[in-house]
Amino acid sequence: MGACVFCSIIAGTSPASIVFRDAKTMAFMDIQPVTEGHTLLIPMGHAPNISDVDVATTEHLYRVARRITGALYKALNCDGVNWFVADKEAAGQEVFHMHLHLIPRYVGDGFGFRYPPDYSVLPSRQALDRTAHGLRGVLE
Repeated sequence: MGACVFCSIIAGTSPASIVFRDAKTMAFMDIQPVTEGHTLLIPMGHAPNISDVDVATTEHLYRVARRITGALYKALNCDGVNWFVADKEAAGQEVFHMHLHLIPRYVGDGFGFRYPPDYSVLPSRQALDRTAHGLRGVLE
């Protein structure tokens, strides 16, 4: 945990441009922003992935994200905001302390998602139903 840059930011031993801080969460500017205003929101306790964050903190984190999103609209006059969590390495997570990206979007900003070549081929209803059934089985 000592090597976690976000824990160092929380401890005040690494610099950050802090937007918000309370007992459960901290928000600060991303040092490599996708767009102006790109903010990271983290839980104060070290949690590598979203499943490691307790439910109460997760709920609080999303309440704070709503507030910050409103501030992004007002302060930066952005046209939209993406909320993004990369959970684990295969999803693109680079810092293993759960964090929510709040990315202001501007018409023509050049940012976007890249879809796989077969994205336009829709799966069958049977395939969707099989996946849903498997997920329900794990959730129940």
